[in-house]
Amino acid sequence: MQNEIIIKGSVERWTLISTILASSMVFIDFSALNVALPAIQTDLNISGKSLLWIINAYALFLSSLLLVGGSLGDLYGRKKIFVIGILIFSISSFLCGISPGKGLLIAARAFQGVGGALMVPRSLAIISAVIPGERRGKAFGTWSMFSALTTIIGPALGGWLAGLGLWRVIFFINIPFAIFTIAALIIKVPENKDDSAKKLDITGALLATLGLSGITYGFLEASDKGFGNPVIQLSLAAGLLALVAFIIVEKKSAHPMMPLNLFKSKTFSGVNAMTLFVYSALSASLFFLPLNMIQVQGYSEEIAGISLLPFAILISGLSRFSGIFSDKFGARIPLIVGSFLAGLGLLFFTFPGLTGGAKDYWTTFFPGILILGIGMGIVVAPLTATVMECVPKDKTGIASGVNNTMARTAGLLAIAVLGAIILITFRNTLEANVNDLEVSESKKTELINNAGNLAETQPPQQITTEQTSQVEQVIKTSFIQSFDFIIYIAVALAWLGSIIAMFTVKKKFFQSN
Repeated sequence: MQNEIIIKGSVERWTLISTILASSMVFIDFSALNVALPAIQTDLNISGKSLLWIINAYALFLSSLLLVGGSLGDLYGRKKIFVIGILIFSISSFLCGISPGKGLLIAARAFQGVGGALMVPRSLAIISAVIPGERRGKAFGTWSMFSALTTIIGPALGGWLAGLGLWRVIFFINIPFAIFTIAALIIKVPENKDDSAKKLDITGALLATLGLSGITYGFLEASDKGFGNPVIQLSLAAGLLALVAFIIVEKKSAHPMMPLNLFKSKTFSGVNAMTLFVYSALSASLFFLPLNMIQVQGYSEEIAGISLLPFAILISGLSRFSGIFSDKFGARIPLIVGSFLAGLGLLFFTFPGLTGGAKDYWTTFFPGILILGIGMGIVVAPLTATVMECVPKDKTGIASGVNNTMARTAGLLAIAVLGAIILITFRNTLEANVNDLEVSESKKTELINNAGNLAETQPPQQITTEQTSQVEQVIKTSFIQSFDFIIYIAVALAWLGSIIAMFTVKKKFFQSN
């Protein structure tokens, strides 16, 4: 009996260790990369559009295949699919790290998304299957604590490595994690699957991927080709048609990857719409803020990474308390107030303009980061709880998966749509601002033609030192104006989420609902 207890304890311990390490790969990679993007752009000499693709190639396959990844594990074995996901993710990470240019890096990031889609849904599912109910809550708490920790250290780690010229290590660091995790899973963790699992919704997955791909490609490439280009129009139309077809297929399918009957609940529909808007606002701001800090305001990568720490710490620290408040008084107030505060924090990002650099951080960007962190810290836990409480108990797993997919899709669409907007806005703003420069028309044209590099746009060659200084000032001013415009849109999205919560979330939920 004693040996049996020891064996069970060992299995549970190794299950927790392996799922934490695998999740850490994803969380560190995600949170560290945004801060390292300016270094990647400079090192590989790539355009702003390519920078957007580095993020969205990953997000595209992660968001469109996330629910399929969960179904694969239920059908064929959660550990098996988890291991395959880790293998794909780690091999792709290695390819990202050795990429000589944008082509391989973007392709490898896409395959990373496939690996992530097989990994992300499996961590908690494996913990649920292996660890008994009386110890599962503690296991979830431990997993969440380490997940929060890796999210916190990610920006600082990414900034530090980028500052040393070692941004590739962000990808290479996944390799030892992967080797250790796969060994632990194979040797120590038992296989498990869902005997009642249904067949895969291949058609739904294909349509979702095609739909999101068409929209992503259409918006990102529109910054170069223009929305009047037939290729762009065809891409956007095909994407929208594929998503409409996806909804029709899901409605008629006997085994849909996204059961649409869940959306009959006004609250479930509301909180998922809120997730789409609030996480779109968050994703866009956290993508463009490091570019502003590093390329325009003159922050070092290390300082920019550390500057974002208060945001992650506040989310981690406040989530537990907002969850307790939500359990006692309902989620409606936290969702309304938190989303409003998140939008207010974003609005503060538009106040600084061109600053004196990191020495002005506490009076310029810190207030916005502080308020945004408080707002999201209030929102995250009640949002998750509401998703679970407004559906029947046997649907909580798929409901959580749908909401997770919605959050990932929000990031994908935000970077695609708002990325296209900032590229177009920056070019137009730069074109208007260069009219006052005392340089030749040919030099102005050369400058505008390079506007696709955003804040990394370089002054034309063979102009005077004084003219170079003026051009650099115009580039920074144009980026800040474009950044502010994007943030205004993000503020509107966050506040729209607050309004949706006001009208769709009840004051108090009970599971019987």
